[in-house]
Amino acid sequence: MKGFQDYLKEKGVEVKYNVHNAQANMGTATQIGQQMIGEKPDLLLAIATPSAQATAQAVSKAPEDLKRPFLFSAVTDPVAAGLVKDLQHPPKGITGVSDLLPIEKHIKMVLSYDENIKTLGLLYNSGEANSKSTIAAVKALSEKLGFKTVEATASKTADVYQAAKSLVGRADAVFIPTDNTIISALESVLKVGVQNKLPIFAADVDSVKRGAVAAMGFDYYKHGYQTGAVAERILNGEKPENIPVSFQKDLQLYINAGFSEKMGLTPPEELLKKAAKVYK
Repeated sequence: MKGFQDYLKEKGVEVKYNVHNAQANMGTATQIGQQMIGEKPDLLLAIATPSAQATAQAVSKAPEDLKRPFLFSAVTDPVAAGLVKDLQHPPKGITGVSDLLPIEKHIKMVLSYDENIKTLGLLYNSGEANSKSTIAAVKALSEKLGFKTVEATASKTADVYQAAKSLVGRADAVFIPTDNTIISALESVLKVGVQNKLPIFAADVDSVKRGAVAAMGFDYYKHGYQTGAVAERILNGEKPENIPVSFQKDLQLYINAGFSEKMGLTPPEELLKKAAKVYK
């Protein structure tokens, strides 16, 4: 959000923000989507897949005089989420910026972190479209890259701790996609990791700062900044459907050396040299 705001401020665009937080709760997101329609803003911005889906639904049900341009951000798979059918030609009134991860590069990094990682635990909410598409991509790589997968799912944050514990003894390491439910309860997952020497890898670099071992991901400040540039075009009168869905490209490696040691792994020197950021 800050990157988004900073971009518009730098460009001299005067904006009044009505900010709502669904706290990774789909029911709350649905209520917020309806509330935002009633506020009659010049632009609707939804961050992350559940909020984007809820907002899109609210827009589709709104009377014509209440429909507003809709911009989504940090949505991993806009097609799987049902937001667009064609990334180059989004539907009327909608466009956005995706944080789709080059998953093969990421999983190769995880496997190179320690040669003993042979079975990867996948922890996610099976109700999140973005997570399902990422998990499917990881599983599709298992034969090619020579690893096995086991899964644990949690439909709400209260279930995340037990789901993480269920992977102890079954997995050599855990991978978390950009899953809003799991990330909202990340500290409980990290607790399991530290207590059981079970390395926790994430798909977003913000989680590394909180204690995940490592991630190859995007700087979400830059992601917000890029989204701000799209918002400026829309606020200046360009139709969202004429703006293709865009992707962030500057993939970076973040490592948390301190938590890595707590979870039983020493960061490889080769990866430390490549890292854009190393937390001690």
